[in-house]
Amino acid sequence: MANAQELPAEIAPFVTERFVRSSGPGGQNVNKVATAVELRFDVAASALADEVKTRLRDLAGHRLDADGQVIIDAREYRTQTQNREAARARLLNLIQQASRRPRKRRATRPTAAARERRLSQKQRRGTLKKGRQRGGDLD
Repeated sequence: MANAQELPAEIAPFVTERFVRSSGPGGQNVNKVATAVELRFDVAASALADEVKTRLRDLAGHRLDADGQVIIDAREYRTQTQNREAARARLLNLIQQASRRPRKRRATRPTAAARERRLSQKQRRGTLKKGRQRGGDLD
């Protein structure tokens, strides 16, 4: 397939791909051809900015191994090329997500009306609970 997902030059040297036998659809072909792709990306050695590396490690979660490599396993298609393309697309998507800075949370205060609603609800709830007590008087 000529339109295989190309990796950017700053990422490509830190990516290794391994092809293994896959399970799933494919008939006898599954037992003969290594169509599944195991893509590894070395986060620590890459040329990404430190803050992007940190966010990438957080986003990777269980896909991050002890050596600090992100492992992406693609085996949903019957052909090696399609699985390779899918794995590369998932890696690029993960890096793109890590490249976006999260928005800072702006501290806000509850309005006076919201505070009043909260306190009156607490009052009602307390009164309701008071009514459940043995011999409780509703004053």
